[in-house]
Amino acid sequence: MSHAAPHAHRQPAPRRPLPGAPRRTGKEAVAAAPPPGPCPAAASDEPELAWLLSAPGFCMAAAAAAAAFRLARSLRLRPVCGASRTVHAVCFPVIQLHTTGAVMRVSQEDFEKAKDQLKLLKEDPGNEVKLKLYALFKQATEGPCSSPTPGMLDFVKKAKWDAWSSLGSLSKDNARQKYVDLVSGLVSSESSSQVKDTTPDSKHGYETLQVTTTDNITKIMLNRPEKKNAITTQMYREIIQALEEAAKDDSVITVITGNGDYYCSGNDLNNFTNIPPGGIEKMAKDAAILLENFVNHFIDFPKPLIAVVNGPAVGISVTLLGLFDIVYATDRATFHTPFSELGQSPEGCSSYMFPKIMGLSKANEMLLFNKKLTAREVCAQGLVTEVFPDRAFQKEVWMRLKAYANLPKNSLALSKQLIRGVEKEKLHAVNCQECELLTERWLSDECRTAIMSFFGKKSKL
Repeated sequence: MSHAAPHAHRQPAPRRPLPGAPRRTGKEAVAAAPPPGPCPAAASDEPELAWLLSAPGFCMAAAAAAAAFRLARSLRLRPVCGASRTVHAVCFPVIQLHTTGAVMRVSQEDFEKAKDQLKLLKEDPGNEVKLKLYALFKQATEGPCSSPTPGMLDFVKKAKWDAWSSLGSLSKDNARQKYVDLVSGLVSSESSSQVKDTTPDSKHGYETLQVTTTDNITKIMLNRPEKKNAITTQMYREIIQALEEAAKDDSVITVITGNGDYYCSGNDLNNFTNIPPGGIEKMAKDAAILLENFVNHFIDFPKPLIAVVNGPAVGISVTLLGLFDIVYATDRATFHTPFSELGQSPEGCSSYMFPKIMGLSKANEMLLFNKKLTAREVCAQGLVTEVFPDRAFQKEVWMRLKAYANLPKNSLALSKQLIRGVEKEKLHAVNCQECELLTERWLSDECRTAIMSFFGKKSKL
């Protein structure tokens, strides 16, 4: 698409109709020229046009030109053959370009419709998106933020205030448009993701997981790809349930993997913002009880447990790997345990298993100093069994897993108990100690300040 010519405002000379071309009435015209008017930044695609139309201070003449240009582009061109060249002719009726009031009314109607659509969403869009929605709604209805800054310890209100303030002098019209666009995107994303799994061996009753059993393999897939498989409180409970069912079913091995580009991005930090009526103390105590029970299910799992790390892994999805029997990873995966950055401490028995597997100094780099390692680095240190090229990862890994699943079931289970049994008591004690320390960390000012800082960074649009 060519840009507007420098002299597009000049009136073109009348054209004679080509031989064979149909005659047009006085109310019809041939659209063959760029849009008229002094368009200072001609757009090359539809989103750019929309942005120019919503930009503050853009002149009415440019808006009218852009509207005419957009309409011309949307109409179908018909080739008209001449003696030596082909031209494209198109007819469209005379339109009124002075529609500012109508556009504003439609925009307000869309805004109201978006508010209603937001209430119908079934999936939680996550804290970052909710902060954007809050900020855009406040900006669209009240204008730039003028409320006083909340107290530093009220990190939820502070995060909302930061999000709203970050919009600066964005106009109400632009904020309303951005709000509508964001809600529309959420609705479209949710609609496209609500495809029912019709696989005969699929186990239903899970909202955050896909659990299937086939070829003697139970596969537990973390299924929040739009949130990088961040673990919510509900997902913790569903993984516990899936492990309990897998321990009793007829499968030979159990595999945990992630859906999408990420294996798992660790805890969903919304877990720390939904404070129950009992206050922060009750929240911390309940979270520690859930975490200890969660890790215990990995310690006690009776069958071979294999991690298929299909992408980056963060936090507890990394610390648990010491409790798996085999860990296969794509070469695209990274491994990161940023506990110190969030004012927290290790979990998943990593304080015991990582030094044992990797050596004390390498474990300290990860657990104390937040060092992110590549798949090959972690493999060299013993935490990952084998690394595969990403392009062949799924094919090669699942071919190998299917071969494992044909081995005698009881022989595998009994051999695992012989290998793991000697340390079960020690692992349970370590898990309990880690959860007690985490409870103290979650209640500390240091941890709350670190999490507030994280939310502050995420709230910037």
